[in-house]
Amino acid sequence: MIAVLSPAKTLDLDTPAPFPATPARFADEAATLAKAASHLSQKKLSELMKISPALAKLNADRFRDFAEASERPALYTFAGDVYTGLEAKTLDEAAVRFAQDHLRLLSGLYGLLRPLDGMRPYRLEMGTRWAPRKAKLTDWWGDRIADALAQDVAAEGSGTVLNLASNEYWEAVKGRLPAGVRVIAVDFREGDGRFVSFHAKKARGMMARYLVEHRVSDVNGMKGFDTDGYRFDDGASDDERWTFARTAR
Repeated sequence: MIAVLSPAKTLDLDTPAPFPATPARFADEAATLAKAASHLSQKKLSELMKISPALAKLNADRFRDFAEASERPALYTFAGDVYTGLEAKTLDEAAVRFAQDHLRLLSGLYGLLRPLDGMRPYRLEMGTRWAPRKAKLTDWWGDRIADALAQDVAAEGSGTVLNLASNEYWEAVKGRLPAGVRVIAVDFREGDGRFVSFHAKKARGMMARYLVEHRVSDVNGMKGFDTDGYRFDDGASDDERWTFARTAR
C-alpha cells in the first residue's frame, strides 16, 4: 500500500538531514507556482493565507528568493504535529528506504512528494483560493496529483491507498483516482468518541511510522497499529473508513 500524509506549515530548516535529497517530480510546477506567487503583495498573501503581516513578509521573501534557496528532503523539513508523531529523525535507513516507496506527502506547491524529495521553504496550503489563471489551487493541479499517485500505486502493486491526509489536501485527489484503486480513510478518536484535531494529526504521523518501521505491505496489517494506546475499532469501521480509538484522557 501507499500511505498519504498532508504537509506541515512549520518547517525545520536547520537540523542536518541524514540523507541527500532526491529530485521532486513536480519541481518545475513548484517553480512556476512560486514565481507566480512572488508577484503577490504581502497584504494579499496575508489575506489569502490568513496569516500575520510578519508571516506574510517571510513567505513573500521565500517566494521571491525561491530559485536560489537550498533544497532539503521533505521528510526532514516538515515539522508540524503530524511529523512530531512520525519522528523521522529517529527512523533507521531501512525504514526511510521503505518510506520512499510507500509514503507520499501531498503539497500545495509540490503536488506529490516522496519523503526524500527535495523541497525549498514555502507556505502554500492546498485550500488556497488562488492560482495562476485558476480560481483555486486544486483547479490548477487538476488530475496531475491523482495521476501521479495512481502511477505510484500501480508500480507498488497493492492497488491500495491509506489516506492519512486532511480533508483539505485530500481534495486534490478525491474522485480522481482510477476505479480499481482502493482508498481507506483513517479516523482517530478518543475513547468517548471525541475527535481531537491535535491528537488525530499526531496519530496520523504515528501510523505512518508504524507502516515504515514494520514494513507493512498488506493493508490489513495496519489494523495492528497500537501506538499510544490506539486500537482498531472493528464495530466503528467499514471497508472504506477505519476507526482507531483509545481510552479517553
